[in-house]
Amino acid sequence: MKAVILAGGRGTRIAEEGNLRPKPMVTIGGMPILWHIMKTYEHYGVNDFIICLGYRGYVIKEYFANYALHAAEAVTFDGRSGEMTLHDDRFEPWRVTLVDTGIDTQTGGRIKRIGDWVKDEEMFCLTYGDGLINADIGKTIDFHKSHPGHATVTTVSPPGRFGVVHTDAENKVSSFSEKPATEGNRINGGFFVLSSQILDYIEEDTDIWEREPLESLTKEGQLHAYHHEGFWQPMDTMRERDMLQQMWDSGNAPWKVW
Repeated sequence: MKAVILAGGRGTRIAEEGNLRPKPMVTIGGMPILWHIMKTYEHYGVNDFIICLGYRGYVIKEYFANYALHAAEAVTFDGRSGEMTLHDDRFEPWRVTLVDTGIDTQTGGRIKRIGDWVKDEEMFCLTYGDGLINADIGKTIDFHKSHPGHATVTTVSPPGRFGVVHTDAENKVSSFSEKPATEGNRINGGFFVLSSQILDYIEEDTDIWEREPLESLTKEGQLHAYHHEGFWQPMDTMRERDMLQQMWDSGNAPWKVW
């Protein structure tokens, strides 16, 4: 199964770091938050990743091009043969496809641009490159299989500045609003399981996934919600990054399920 990670945004609210590298490459515990997200998926058996690049995408390309070298416990360079040997190579069992989806492309447009990579998949995971969760990804996949809809969104209960998700008794989404008027509602946690049919709901680069596509899926009864009651935290600001770093340093990082 594949997981698509949106990693092309500029991250303007974390400008202190974002001016130097893409937000998914901002580190927690010495490793990019992108790595933490991928480790979560790996824990549940998802090891095939498609990463949507945009702003400073070359930084992410260079990171994975040199990942095995940096992860090896020791490296031998043979000047006579020109060979390099990695010892105790600890590269995770990942298959990583990096796709340039444009500098200014919106979230929906990025998904559309990687359509050829997922169009033949029965389903695939989707998330953003700046949020951490301790949800059981396997259960979200099983939940998606259990209903006839094209899309599953993982909902959480955090601060009220995110898109509100209302559901009926069968967990079918009855309304989806990107900007809530009140607090205290369940919101879009950013971890999706999707069927390839969702590609038909996106038309162009300027489409924002959280607006017309999700709203259309909702109106047609195709969007269902998996309710997560545990940890979830986005990393939009340096304050949030520092908070996550403190959790990691304490040895009690809730998202570290691996």
